[in-house]
Amino acid sequence: MVIWITGLSGAGKTTLAKEIISQLATENKEPILLDGDQLREIFIDSTNQAISAHDRSSRLTLALKYSELARLLSGQGFWVIVATISLFKEVHDWNRKNFQNYYEVFLDTPIEELRKRDSKKIYSRFFGNEISNVAGLDIEVDQPNSPDLLVPFDPDKSVQSLGSKIVSEVKTRCSQNEN
Repeated sequence: MVIWITGLSGAGKTTLAKEIISQLATENKEPILLDGDQLREIFIDSTNQAISAHDRSSRLTLALKYSELARLLSGQGFWVIVATISLFKEVHDWNRKNFQNYYEVFLDTPIEELRKRDSKKIYSRFFGNEISNVAGLDIEVDQPNSPDLLVPFDPDKSVQSLGSKIVSEVKTRCSQNEN
């Protein structure tokens, strides 16, 4: 099973992924977290600026590598939870075509909320003209056409309840696919 959690920077992808991992671990699953920030560090080549750049083309290339890694691991029986921006139609389409058990979650968090959170200072640096190539601002992104779960921003929704909902739906889907 591959659970692909997507949304803009600061939407809560990693937080939700860690909650799902925690819940799956109690059910004797073998979950693996692939976090976009960590994957970027692994896949970039510091001598090749084209790969390490944050422009749309470079981001798309990396996102497709994340998909290929997720396919490799899920093919070995692991439950793979991917937390990454990767808001590209090409990635969504590739994932749907190449994963038998795939569940896509889109965290739809407004820019105003993301600017308040801004733990990585991406938004403040962008609006201060210090950086560019920020997904959802000067890099156009593609919202998923039909995510399995669209999560509109709700400050009263707990990450635990959202994690439980996802785990429940994914387990149901897996049992249906086995029959």
